[in-house]
Amino acid sequence: PRSFSAAELVRAAPALLQPYLRLMRLHQPAGTWLLYLPCTWSIGLAAAPGCLPDWRMLSLFGVGAVLMRGAGCTINDMWDRDYDRQVARTASRPLAAGDISTFQSLVFLGGQLSLALCVLLYLNYYSIILGAASLILVITYPLMKRITYWPQLVLGFTFNWGALLGWSAIKGSCEWSVCLPLYFAGVMWTLVYDTIYAHQDKRDDIMIGVKSTALQFKEDTKQWLSGFSLAMLLSLCVAGMNCNQTLPYYSAVAAVGAHLAHQIYTLDIDKPEDCWKKFASNRTVGILLFIGIVLGNL
Repeated sequence: PRSFSAAELVRAAPALLQPYLRLMRLHQPAGTWLLYLPCTWSIGLAAAPGCLPDWRMLSLFGVGAVLMRGAGCTINDMWDRDYDRQVARTASRPLAAGDISTFQSLVFLGGQLSLALCVLLYLNYYSIILGAASLILVITYPLMKRITYWPQLVLGFTFNWGALLGWSAIKGSCEWSVCLPLYFAGVMWTLVYDTIYAHQDKRDDIMIGVKSTALQFKEDTKQWLSGFSLAMLLSLCVAGMNCNQTLPYYSAVAAVGAHLAHQIYTLDIDKPEDCWKKFASNRTVGILLFIGIVLGNL
């Protein structure tokens, strides 16, 4: 029997559409969650005391996350198609495998960005400008692995833009005493989960000459991940204090800390399947914090 999952939905789609759905990674929703969750934190923190987050904004940002994650993956695969052919895990991606052409991908990218712009235009002017500014990061991030061992840091700047945008969408501008610590916490979180993710491909990366924090940290990875986790937790506490959060919020921060500690302690950086499992479990981290924000606000 078929299970109800994103992968099954993609497999059930018409054959003509499947390469495009795989190009935008619709069959692997973990990345979409990791892009979306910082938006939910910000929208939740911006809600009036005693109120639930704006469900329309949560829905709008959900659609935006699917589209922008898809656009980011399309750009990434266009830049990396020659590299992807040399890595076992990525050789079956539509561009690398020749299922669709670069021109078709470019047209598809234009469609995704056009729809994402429609979503952005529902927001206030401040948020439209702020959201448009993130496109620079979306386009340039895939190049970073060629020039620095810290592409995960640039991904953090890109993936957590919603921590700024969610607040401005509700309030009309950013409250920097809240938004900046929240954004920094998200960047630190990305360094944790994407360094874990990068350990899946480190052998192939060495062979083809691309860089990552996994290759930079090597056997010291767990110490670095612990430092990033601590920085994330401290930043979340600062953000909470600056918007008068309450006990449930700090309880969720503690639960996030426990989850990260377990991830890092049990991580086997030499087993790709364990790295994927730990990476994907970070959706739980983001959901825990969102629940804490909602309960703390109520």
